[in-house]
Amino acid sequence: MTAPDFKQLRRSYGFDEVALVPGDVTINPDQVNTDFKIADVTFTIPILASAMDGVVDVNMAILLGKMGGLAVLNLDGVQTRYEDPAEVLAEIARASKAEVTSLMQKIYSAPIKENLVSERVQAIKQGGVVCAVSVVPANTKRFAPLVAEAGGDILVVQSTVTTARHTSKSERGLIFPELIESLPIPVVVGNCVSYSACLDLMRTGVSGVLVGVGPGTACTSRQVLGIGVPQITATLDCAAARERNLKETGRYVPIITDGGFNKGGDICKALAAGADAVMLGSVFAQAEEAPGHGYHWGMANPHPDLPRGTRIEVGTTAPLKQLLFGPTSMTDGSQNLVGAIRTAMGFCGAATIREMQQTEMVIAPAITTEGKSWQMSQS
Repeated sequence: MTAPDFKQLRRSYGFDEVALVPGDVTINPDQVNTDFKIADVTFTIPILASAMDGVVDVNMAILLGKMGGLAVLNLDGVQTRYEDPAEVLAEIARASKAEVTSLMQKIYSAPIKENLVSERVQAIKQGGVVCAVSVVPANTKRFAPLVAEAGGDILVVQSTVTTARHTSKSERGLIFPELIESLPIPVVVGNCVSYSACLDLMRTGVSGVLVGVGPGTACTSRQVLGIGVPQITATLDCAAARERNLKETGRYVPIITDGGFNKGGDICKALAAGADAVMLGSVFAQAEEAPGHGYHWGMANPHPDLPRGTRIEVGTTAPLKQLLFGPTSMTDGSQNLVGAIRTAMGFCGAATIREMQQTEMVIAPAITTEGKSWQMSQS
């Protein structure tokens, strides 16, 4: 007797398992438009820097903002716990591998100072760029008014998994429609990986959704908790939710694929899968201007009971401008990321990010190895 299936599994795909099909018409790379919008704010490149302490400080936020992107400052990290976060970041970088997690648990146990929340926002604004900051759901009600009052432009509410419906001991937890109604600035939320969760979040009135659970280089949630969906499939599913929401409401809510990127080709694939922009962590942690001194760690790494991240050494490879725009002599796609986006868009015949989302994709698990035996043997 054949036993019935308890549940059906479907195949999902990551960056290394798919490829883009070139278009029938090509475009000069310098003629494509890479603009990306959150609410009424337009950015000239579809790239955000992750709200991680080893990636973004005030200086990095200003620098990336002036280059056309958006860096998100973590308000739950060392930037708001210490008057001199640079000294603390240097201490984390100096720590041995054996002691670094316990050291971070101690460092991140210091209380957040509300005056530093306002000071960091104001410092970014004084740099003449758009200010985006990140808070965890538990601190959102407390910090959101401070961010708005200090002149913040975008609030990102972020946790490992974010849903529109949450059960907790609190009689009135964080209710997104109420939060959005109370603030004069757009709210972006994350992270999620499914069609239904993304659609639910969009229906609350948010201005953007972050996509990705556990793909980041420094994140260990997939190993510790077993949760996550490979980024191509997660992006495809959430893009489908965006299209349905657009059809139902006429309101376009961008999705931002967050984490798992190594090379320019990964970014191009995310855009073709439906992303409006991407969020990078370890890639930017390698910038000379990054505050982590060549190290990178996840937001969940300092958790007092169940750390779900690890400090990794990514090294310092180039100035931020070179990582984004070149010129570069690197042949592996790790630098001149915007050049890669523009070139791929041109080859695919996509004049805009929206057109890039229509690019044909194929399942191609051999895309990075086919015909590359000499490269692989010499790497």
